Amino acid sequence: MSARHNNSPKRLAILTSGGPAPGLNSVINAATIEAINLGWEVFGIREGFRGLVENNLSALTLDDVAWIHFEGGSILGTSRVNPKQPEVLPKIVETLKSNRIDMLLTIGGDDTAFGASVIAEAMQGKLRTVHVPKTIDNDLPLPEGVPTFGYTTARHVGVGLVKNLMKDARTCGRWYVIISMGRQAGHLAMGMGKAAGATLTVIPEEFGDQAVTIDCLADILEGSVIKGRAHNRNWGVAVLAEGLIEKLDPVELERFPNVSRDSFGHIRLADIDLGQLLCSELTRRMNERKINAQFTKVELGYELRCADPVPFDIEYTRDLGFAATRFLAEGGTNAMVLIENGRRSFVSFEDMRDPVTGRTRVRYVDVAAESYLVARRYMQRLTRKDFDDRIDIERLAAAAKCSAEEFVARFGYLVDEEPEAFAWEDSVRDALDQG
Repeated sequence: MSARHNNSPKRLAILTSGGPAPGLNSVINAATIEAINLGWEVFGIREGFRGLVENNLSALTLDDVAWIHFEGGSILGTSRVNPKQPEVLPKIVETLKSNRIDMLLTIGGDDTAFGASVIAEAMQGKLRTVHVPKTIDNDLPLPEGVPTFGYTTARHVGVGLVKNLMKDARTCGRWYVIISMGRQAGHLAMGMGKAAGATLTVIPEEFGDQAVTIDCLADILEGSVIKGRAHNRNWGVAVLAEGLIEKLDPVELERFPNVSRDSFGHIRLADIDLGQLLCSELTRRMNERKINAQFTKVELGYELRCADPVPFDIEYTRDLGFAATRFLAEGGTNAMVLIENGRRSFVSFEDMRDPVTGRTRVRYVDVAAESYLVARRYMQRLTRKDFDDRIDIERLAAAAKCSAEEFVARFGYLVDEEPEAFAWEDSVRDALDQG
């Protein structure tokens, strides 16, 4: 190696990968500025890992990144190319070597973090890496109370949209069934539904390890519709996390033709129209009961991913970008950067992985936490207390246009294992009824 190369500036390459999240540009901004202040050369990789496969990268200057921290999206673009694929990884290694890249900063979700660890191993110690976690799903294994960047903005924008739909539903006397992004965990659905005061929110975590059927989901929604009608409310908004699709019994997936998978082996959730299926099933059930009700599906997620970040995410992501560059400057490698209690810390790639599956661990909604209890208590949903005396059951049965016995036989199973705390106290519920 020549003396000139030994004395040349260090080279940092930055990429964004996976689905967008508010704050990507802010990380790029802060990381690039700090690296240039350290005398490094900075390169932006275009379209995520695809840019490494196609040798598509170019220098980033201060002018390139100035003021972009206010903007949604990513100036580098993104893609879902999987670097672990055998035909892809050698090309990535060659690009990094030919461009003399010393350090790689990846910004993405769990698949991006996993991809970065694979590349680091393939480079055999010749590349130092750091990962900045992002996902609007909020499902990466960060410390308790620490959100993934982008989640706060996505929830904020989503709450506004859900509130608008609630006003429309009440005005027009109809139901909206919202399918919210959240492949594995229900954080986004629950965050939006709880803050907006949606009629009910359904997430995968509430079912534990059990498989879920379409009929069960339809029963939960139908029960909410009937309970509302018993209280003279013929409208509502239900928020369901798309991760419920992953929990469907394998037999249920046969209802969906042409199911395909992406390069990481995930079912393409967009190919399974859970919202329309549930709306159609609810319409059929209401028609059988001779009840006039309208159901409309709404898919919510793409509208949130490139929103301009709220101040929290701007500040948070600038801290993360700075911390990532400083981590590399201090000799760190193969870790994910965190901001906890105002201080930067790091988690190694190995500690992020599930020892059984080898994949990045998932942070789920804690359904035993009081925050979830609060959400459940303020939903319009059948609870144990709806079955606690004959008067309650007969009122619900009348709204469903069936006998009390038929109502209990159809919906009673939904509350068999429900924690007692999920139901409102009788005094509170009865006071609301009188209003």
